[in-house]
Amino acid sequence: MATSLLLRLNKAHYPVTVLGYGRRIGLWFQGCRIRCKGCVSQDTWEETAGAWMRVADVLAWCRQKGQEGVDGVTLSGGEPFDQPQALNALLDGIQRWKRRENRNLDVFCYSGYPLKTLQARHGALLKKLDALAPEPYIEALPEGGPWRGSANQPLLPLSPLGEARYGDKNNASPTDKKTLQVSMEDGRIWMIGIPARGDMAALENLCAQRGLRMQAVSWRR
Repeated sequence: MATSLLLRLNKAHYPVTVLGYGRRIGLWFQGCRIRCKGCVSQDTWEETAGAWMRVADVLAWCRQKGQEGVDGVTLSGGEPFDQPQALNALLDGIQRWKRRENRNLDVFCYSGYPLKTLQARHGALLKKLDALAPEPYIEALPEGGPWRGSANQPLLPLSPLGEARYGDKNNASPTDKKTLQVSMEDGRIWMIGIPARGDMAALENLCAQRGLRMQAVSWRR
């Protein structure tokens, strides 16, 4: 079965409230061949890091968390389209979950690949998404709008549900909703979201002023 495929995962979290509409499940794929300068998730780059998981087990975890109430699933990384077979199996599984439980949840995916590249190579996968934020992060450009890093990255609705939830976001202020979540897991501090420019440096400075030194941060190798 397709759900027996393995997906290399960096992290899964619920609830995510800063990367899309409402309360969401967040799945971060491990491995990225693009490696944009200034990326805040450099811990997701290495293909040999993270953990292999069966797509079926990831879906089971999503269904379990979904019992607590969920509006959508956000796929990020890393680069989801660097694992196209696993991504396809995951998207098919989410669609089955939606139909069986009559859930009105959207799937919002990030990718650092240009839209034209995704359309040429993965058109069938795009049809299974509700919204997409493509294009590489470019540090030299101004900030992007809600849930995006740089101004070249659009937020594209790909379904009627995606249009209803994301269709007006390209007209919003670039600094709108630039918020971060913080969670503590396994002795590590996780920050979820798209920071505004300078946020991470400011955080490091504030911590240093209080005698705290950050080690092995995701935004610097």
